[in-house]
Amino acid sequence: MKYTIVIQWSEADNCFVVFLPDFESVMQPVTHGDTYDEALQNAQEVLSLLTELDDGKLPKPQPLLQIA
Repeated sequence: MKYTIVIQWSEADNCFVVFLPDFESVMQPVTHGDTYDEALQNAQEVLSLLTELDDGKLPKPQPLLQIA
């Protein structure tokens, strides 16, 4: 499955924070990194763990933007 990963800089935390919109019920933000690449790698690891624990209740990936 393909899930959306949102990475943005946080001045307050002085790092890149990662949001997984499809997993809002888990926690937000879900991870972070000192660099963009580190944040992306951490996000991929979190997604891997979440999907490995699939008990048939994974959320359906939703498009972040819908183009009409």
